[in-house]
Amino acid sequence: MLDLLHTFLTVYRSGTMTRAAETLGLSQPTVTGQLRSLETRIGQPLFVRGARGVTPTAAADDLARRLDGPMDALAAVASGLTGSPSAGRTLHLGGPAELMSARVLPALAGVIADGTDVRVRLGLADDLLAELSDGRLDLVVSAIRPRRAGLRAEPLCDEEFVLVGSSDKAPDRLLAYAEDLPIIRRWWRHVHGTPPPRRAVLVVPDLRALRAAAVAGIGATVLPRYLVEEELRTGALVDLMPTEDPPINTLYLATRTGARDLAEVRAVLLAAARNW
Repeated sequence: MLDLLHTFLTVYRSGTMTRAAETLGLSQPTVTGQLRSLETRIGQPLFVRGARGVTPTAAADDLARRLDGPMDALAAVASGLTGSPSAGRTLHLGGPAELMSARVLPALAGVIADGTDVRVRLGLADDLLAELSDGRLDLVVSAIRPRRAGLRAEPLCDEEFVLVGSSDKAPDRLLAYAEDLPIIRRWWRHVHGTPPPRRAVLVVPDLRALRAAAVAGIGATVLPRYLVEEELRTGALVDLMPTEDPPINTLYLATRTGARDLAEVRAVLLAAARNW
């Protein structure tokens, strides 16, 4: 019976049979069969099957609430006997390319060394949060606070934005992430109270490419400070307009509600973010 309950809770937290089967190391027909056995024993349907996953019934919500603490306590005991609770699983992680490359993935070195495989999906916050909600991702580093039902979020870190160029003269050419200058516009309005004075001479949807273009002297741009720390230290880039009140953006760590088997990974990232 414990195996059936464990399978149920994994499906409930994953949102799809396929993802639950991957997490459990079982075939999808086995997971389906175990769920049917549990439904037969309790005399109620637990999920409504759909094309994009499963939707829990009221009976499933109630059962998950009752199992949430006890099953995780059993998992904690088991992990104490066998090692890391995430060892042997595959973590599906999403986030913005620049932060993932510069900060998040290096912070997961120990988690991977302990036996967790990681698969990364790079993209925009809205798209990644939809995949998290659908059960295709386990955890998302999001530049916006998720408002979707069934998701939980906690602040991870604040990124500070800085206007940079290769020399200290006032910027006469702007380099932007998108045609409407979203990052530059926010910085300009926050610091000067006005929109940017001109359109961009270069638009490329990659902050690392904008950094390289700024270093090459093509123009000025606004970037997260963590991404240009080394260039500011060496003088390859200059903070063109230092301010005591720079605009910041809060990044969030988003998971599905009840996904407590991610506690180890969340703790690692939250601890690492204190030094970012």
